[in-house]
Amino acid sequence: MIPLLTPDDTDRLDAIRRRGGTFSDEVDATVDDILSQVRAQGDAAVRAYTENFDGVRPDPVKVPADTLEATATALDDDLRGALERAEDNIRRFHEKQVRESWFAEDGDGVVLGQRVVPMERAGLYVPGGTAFYPSSLLMNAIPAQVAGVDEIHLVSPPQDDGRPHPLVLATAALLGLEHIYAIGGAQAVGALAYGTETVPAVDTIVGPGNAYVAAAKKKVFGRVGIDSVAGPSEIGVLADATADPEFVAADLLSQAEHDERASAILITPHRPLAEAVQDAVEERVPSLPRADVIEQSLADYGACIVVDTMGEAVDLMNELAVEHLELHVDDPWRTMTQIRHAGALFLGAHSAEPVGDYFAGPNHVLPTGGTARHASALGVDDFVRTQSVLSYSDDRLRQTGDDIMTLAEAEDLQAHAEAIRVRLDRAESSDAA
Repeated sequence: MIPLLTPDDTDRLDAIRRRGGTFSDEVDATVDDILSQVRAQGDAAVRAYTENFDGVRPDPVKVPADTLEATATALDDDLRGALERAEDNIRRFHEKQVRESWFAEDGDGVVLGQRVVPMERAGLYVPGGTAFYPSSLLMNAIPAQVAGVDEIHLVSPPQDDGRPHPLVLATAALLGLEHIYAIGGAQAVGALAYGTETVPAVDTIVGPGNAYVAAAKKKVFGRVGIDSVAGPSEIGVLADATADPEFVAADLLSQAEHDERASAILITPHRPLAEAVQDAVEERVPSLPRADVIEQSLADYGACIVVDTMGEAVDLMNELAVEHLELHVDDPWRTMTQIRHAGALFLGAHSAEPVGDYFAGPNHVLPTGGTARHASALGVDDFVRTQSVLSYSDDRLRQTGDDIMTLAEAEDLQAHAEAIRVRLDRAESSDAA
């Protein structure tokens, strides 16, 4: 069910690396048309596409406040408690990420510094129907709130009643969100990027979605910021002889059930462990509700890879740069220092990936498809900008003006040099007077 491989099985590894991140010509063409129409026609296009794709025509597009309150009141007590406790953990974790503005005197009356400024508006995309995850709403909205974003505008596809999924609305109400719109798909991304009569244009768009949503986010990037163009989920497990095969198997399956294109990979120098994990996976899968999805995922993109040494295992895992990386090894803190590329690290037997997905506090919006080589988890920094601050003095300009003009003239930018020269000439005239 999950194949046993060696690093020499390069075709399989290449297939895993190539499995996500690109869109078909059909998806690109459809998204281009949707974005163009939304930009030109605003709400009319958004309503028409929503009726076409979701079978309902939301009216009004913006969810009334009393609807939000009603869904929060109807929320199951156990689920409400779990959401509130998860919210508290996530908020406390992200509060530690907050950066402060700073200013420093540099002598001669010069002050240099950096302002940290929250974005004014953030757009949050939340899937609907069977694909909705309340945890994703928490993970995307809370960093924006901690960052101090003025307005959070949430879009989510409508159900048959013309409103987003009740859990979307209830979770939004618990978070105190006020601007929720019953629209989804590429048309919702277009509304957030360009603005309509009802939906204001935002500064950045975050949140997961299908291929059309991801393609739309990629196309509007530059006009607005985005978190990422997310690909299928993935987990890597680095394990030695001390690992529990039942734990490893369960964790591999926790990601394989996401999507038929999800990837679940074990790398170990201990062949008996790999074989025991294979057996445990085969035993567990039939009892899981999403067995068909899991079987396809493991058949296409799963692997138990046996290497000669732990050093080789670490090198191969760094090469793959997986989204979630679990370290089931004797000394995970020491092994962690050898990991250069991973979206998130889960250290030790009890740090199961779902702990991070739902509850512990770190964000579960993570780089996929090898982008962990250059990208990071979603966080507070995704919702702020930094502005350099410079306050120069007459004394310092007199001292450094010649150097500045020399550099400007070396680049053949004479007007730059003149902007300095006119001030130095004025200072010289003032001294002479």
